[in-house]
Amino acid sequence: MAALRLALAQFDFPVGAVAANAAKVRDLMAQARAGHASLAVFPELTISGYPPEDLLLRPSFLAACQDAVNDLARDTNGLKAIVGFPHSQGEVFNAAAFLSDGEVMQITHKQALPNYGVFDDKRYFRPGRTTAVAVVDGVRVGYLICEDIWQAEPAAKAADAGAELIVVINASPWDDAKQTVREDILIQRAKETGCAMVYLNLVGGQDEVVYDGASLLVNADGRVAGRAPAFVDALLWADFDPSDRTLHPRDWPTAKDTSREATLYSALVRGVRDYIDKNGFGGVLLGLSGGIDSGLTLALAVDALGPERVTAVMMPMRYTSQLSLDGAREQAERLGVDYHVISIEPTYESFMTALSPLFGGKKPDTTEENLQSRTRGVMLMALSNKHGRLLLATGNKSEMAVGYATLYGDMCGAYAPLKDVYKTEVYRLSRWRNDAERRESGDMTAWAIPPAVIERPPSAELRDNQTDQDSLPPYDELDAILARFIEDEQSQAEIIAAGYDENTVHRVVRLVLVNEFKRRQSAPGPRVTTRAFGRERRYPITSGWK
Repeated sequence: MAALRLALAQFDFPVGAVAANAAKVRDLMAQARAGHASLAVFPELTISGYPPEDLLLRPSFLAACQDAVNDLARDTNGLKAIVGFPHSQGEVFNAAAFLSDGEVMQITHKQALPNYGVFDDKRYFRPGRTTAVAVVDGVRVGYLICEDIWQAEPAAKAADAGAELIVVINASPWDDAKQTVREDILIQRAKETGCAMVYLNLVGGQDEVVYDGASLLVNADGRVAGRAPAFVDALLWADFDPSDRTLHPRDWPTAKDTSREATLYSALVRGVRDYIDKNGFGGVLLGLSGGIDSGLTLALAVDALGPERVTAVMMPMRYTSQLSLDGAREQAERLGVDYHVISIEPTYESFMTALSPLFGGKKPDTTEENLQSRTRGVMLMALSNKHGRLLLATGNKSEMAVGYATLYGDMCGAYAPLKDVYKTEVYRLSRWRNDAERRESGDMTAWAIPPAVIERPPSAELRDNQTDQDSLPPYDELDAILARFIEDEQSQAEIIAAGYDENTVHRVVRLVLVNEFKRRQSAPGPRVTTRAFGRERRYPITSGWK
């Protein structure tokens, strides 16, 4: 029997863009047909985008999705296709339609509904009960939806129904531990069932979630036959040989750098680009302080959008160092962004003059420091409004965790690229980005983030000779404790038993718990760890549990 050719659409299908998504499917089906594919495969909830959330509660939205699928079926013209969509039958199902010969020939429903982490499938969908198998050019193809492959039973039912090949359509979000786990699951299912596995994943940013693509081919014996690059939109061609149940990728794109830092950086760039573009903003604005967080944020913004769409503003105060002034200017000039300097001193003094009658008799404290940050926030928001450029917040996960950030000050912004990136990771990413700049240019002195900014002691520069370590443990220690408490859900006793100072652990955990109210008011940002604040980690603000 001749090989079965598949066209796998590793692309972005934005949430709510029903007509545009259907048009993209139609165009990709035409490309698949021209490339002599017999089966075109599209991601989970292709038509609605993923996750559509409460759009699924609107009958008009569900009807539009169904109409789009019906129209696509009429355009198959000899091609067969698997397309994800929300299927309403009184109840709503996460579905995959098998299109062939001008009709919707089969519809299968997602059986395993995830309700953990970023997933809320049980809020919207009812579980399916059966596994579908379709015949394509004489090959029996089972098809499943995302979480189904993480359970043994759906794949086993496909194999029992005679499947030789199992296609899995996915909207699986990226985090830094995900890809190895995916491969292990697919290898296990292949060995259990004796079926080859095609794993097609969505790519693109959607609010706080970033989908990486990184689609996979696994042969029936469990060998990985193909790995698509992460964060790359591509129509992936593959041939399935039913004689030995093997898959063969055809000219798949490859990644230049597959290091952890390269993939994380790509995730952040994709998150920024898609958030800005999908929400219709012409560009972004950020406060460039001369520190490492804003320096990395500026590099991400330029890589995501191009320098012509980025504005950076330095807002010095009497405590701003010459190193900060020089670093911000040099980076802005080197990256070619629109750059401005606005002193906050006169505005800050006006605030202090207005407030002094009610501040009388009280010693200066963090109030005056926070007022500097809030002065900057007011100015940045005004510039954002006036110029229609979305404001990026520059804070990192370490700061968000312990509340080392000012509400309505440096927390101002509509999107926070580093929200789920620990400070120690900010350093690693900054050094990686400079190394990448040198490799690309061939100039060993090149940089995207000033080396002096990376190497300096971190400081908010809200008082003389201030450093972050005046208020916080060293970041290596802080981040290690935070990761154990947040990602691993370890108790304070467990963290102390692992060798960390008891007083430091109690202090850090207290800061995490009492600052939940701040995090609830923070901007969204791309989820890149296994326990991101906001959509994934949801603790009560008011709680007696310590």
